[in-house]
Amino acid sequence: MDCFKAYDIRGKVPEQLDEALAERIGRAYAVALSPRRVAVGYDIRLSSGMISTALRHGLCVMGVDVVDIGLCGTEEVYHATFSQGLDGGIMITASHNPAEWNGMKFVAQGARPLYVGNGLERVRELALQNRFIDAPKYGRIEARDLRDQYVAYLLGMINVEELRPLRIAVNAGNGCAGPVLDQLEKRLPFQFCKIQHEPDGTFPNGVPNPLLPENRKATADLVREQGCDFGVAWDGDFDRCFLYDETGEFVEGYYLVGLLAQLMLGRNPGANIVHDPRLVWNTINTVQHCGGRPVRSKTGHSFIKQAMRDVDAVYGGEMSAHHYFRDFGYCDSGMLPWLFIAELLSGSKLSLSALLDESREKFPVSGEINRAVPDAEQVMDMIGRHYATEATALDHLDGLSMEFPLWRFNLRSSNTESLLRLNVESRGDVRLMRQKTDELLGMVDSFA
Repeated sequence: MDCFKAYDIRGKVPEQLDEALAERIGRAYAVALSPRRVAVGYDIRLSSGMISTALRHGLCVMGVDVVDIGLCGTEEVYHATFSQGLDGGIMITASHNPAEWNGMKFVAQGARPLYVGNGLERVRELALQNRFIDAPKYGRIEARDLRDQYVAYLLGMINVEELRPLRIAVNAGNGCAGPVLDQLEKRLPFQFCKIQHEPDGTFPNGVPNPLLPENRKATADLVREQGCDFGVAWDGDFDRCFLYDETGEFVEGYYLVGLLAQLMLGRNPGANIVHDPRLVWNTINTVQHCGGRPVRSKTGHSFIKQAMRDVDAVYGGEMSAHHYFRDFGYCDSGMLPWLFIAELLSGSKLSLSALLDESREKFPVSGEINRAVPDAEQVMDMIGRHYATEATALDHLDGLSMEFPLWRFNLRSSNTESLLRLNVESRGDVRLMRQKTDELLGMVDSFA
């Protein structure tokens, strides 16, 4: 059962996840949630079809009806769940893990996330026990193509008539985003310059994870070569999107949170905006300047979504490129952020880099740096004690965050990998930010 993680399921196929376990997971989900109708979708991985077949059988043998939406992105399962009034949804994907991996993401009614502490541990327990009694009646499988409805829903959230004919570089990474872009292209005035566009579960250009610096060059080069207004790249199940400005420079997700918060507050004056605690100064400054209220939440989609529901936030953003919208069922979307940015650029005489320049200058950042350490808690404790007398603020909402007059940092353990993650920012001082980043990494590396 090693494939069960804090938020989802991920494991190598067939060593950690096979058809037999997928069927048991379907049965366990049915018992744990008692749903009547559940959406099931899957990504382009070569094992996704057989995992989906086994999962659907596990649901149906317990009497659950399945709405099979086929090959799709994770947010299409979210949309199907909340828009069709279903009792839950399961997406078969391993996101940005290697091609031989697969997994599942779960939601309950209203597209509320299922995670450890909110029901996922119950699914694991039931699947482990494997003591099920078949329902008297086998559930029905209904194949439905909901993509037109999903695309229409996306377009209903932006002002299509105000869009300019922008030239946009798009890199689907051979994941699931390509077919959705083709549908959007028919209804938008944009010219898409496409690379790695066709879905291909062998990932001929490598696993799509634009967060890795080595994976950014192809999109950056395309932006420059084609003279695009901006560029977008997605991960495999496209619940995250990554932007590049018109010079081909990668846009840190942190700055995009501020830009989207500004746009959403223009439509919803005084609204609450939820953000993660890794990098915060630019977001807080932008939200307050625009008359909104910044609300800090622990990192992770389950925490962000719950915090948004608690305060009725219009938008939530993580620097890791997850962006959540109240009007999209409080769910994260990899399509809405770039559509909103295209709308913002259409109504502005400024380029994307010009819109970001002030934030980049005011709050330079290190970018997230990962280190493998034997004992993350020991490292954080050591660093916390080292800076204790200098810090003006300290919190443990998510790992260790410490603030000083001109700089701050967050150090936290990954929820999904055996890594320690570091983020550093300063108030307008790039040299100080780099100096403190090196200083902290030196201490972390001494324990590696």
